[in-house]
Amino acid sequence: MVRLLQTTPPGGVEFAQCLAIARRIDSKDENSWYREWMGSAEDLRAEASALAQSGALEGGRSKWLRAIDYYEAAASGFGSCAERHQAVVAGIRGCALDFLGAGLSPGEVVTIPWLDDYPLEAYFLPAPHASEPAPIVICICEPGHRKEKSLLALAGHAAERGLSLLVADLHGPGLSSRFDEIVGRRDLESAIGSVMDYVCARDDVDDTRIAVVADDWSSSYVARGIALDSRYAAAVCDAGLWDIHERVCLSRRLTPDERACLPGASDCRVARQIMCPLLVALPGRGWLRADIATRLVAQMKRDHLDVTLKIFETDRDGPLDVGQCNDFIFDWLATRLSGQPRMRN
Repeated sequence: MVRLLQTTPPGGVEFAQCLAIARRIDSKDENSWYREWMGSAEDLRAEASALAQSGALEGGRSKWLRAIDYYEAAASGFGSCAERHQAVVAGIRGCALDFLGAGLSPGEVVTIPWLDDYPLEAYFLPAPHASEPAPIVICICEPGHRKEKSLLALAGHAAERGLSLLVADLHGPGLSSRFDEIVGRRDLESAIGSVMDYVCARDDVDDTRIAVVADDWSSSYVARGIALDSRYAAAVCDAGLWDIHERVCLSRRLTPDERACLPGASDCRVARQIMCPLLVALPGRGWLRADIATRLVAQMKRDHLDVTLKIFETDRDGPLDVGQCNDFIFDWLATRLSGQPRMRN
């Protein structure tokens, strides 16, 4: 509930709706939380579909996004109830499927081979009105994150710039997520290579113009997953900042002799291994202070010349304008995918 309110501009209709739902929750009724949030999510999903059918796809998209927030709020009110969990996942997936079928260029649900018994699932949206193979942006969700919200948040940005979009997560196909089976694997990053293999094999994709973006922008998971892969034309990830941050934190707990065995904080190994232009996008109030990020990216530029740092500032009392941030990111991606040659190491 707190997280939901933190992403909602205060004083607006959506903020008032959240408070209205919260007031209807009966603390003496253990089912009240789930019932109220699920009911409100279902209502929003129906409103979204009605808007899309009337031609107001953008209005529908906003309501589907909000419905997913409400489904997620419903999920936070119960423990390990499998039936309710599946109902929440079905609602979240339903929002994405409704959207995929409502656009001018209908999207599809695709299955991507990965592990022998564990395929990946992704949503693919073709570039609108494309008559030839189109450039594409791959959005990779952080381990544990679901892909539906990213699909709805990014689809418009991609379509406006003539880009196809593929959004993938690690939950596997269907309603019963098997993520717990693979979360401890050391080779999770190999999933990113499998997604890239699939995209390159599509006839409607220009395999010389493929970019990747992390669902939360500054992802060390994506940075590690694309290292040494020359097929990417551009990437939005943390470029190894988290790796450096971890080494610095670890070094503070070691003796001087032990510290000497670690690579230096200025050793940007991950960035050196990424073979395409990089955008490091960070919120002004995030896990890494802006001045530290600026200094570290300046160090990266010694080994990787094409690194751009963007700090998204916010008003002190307001949430980050994610739509505006994604506009900047997709403008940057569209420029890198405009047919310019990829950078080679």
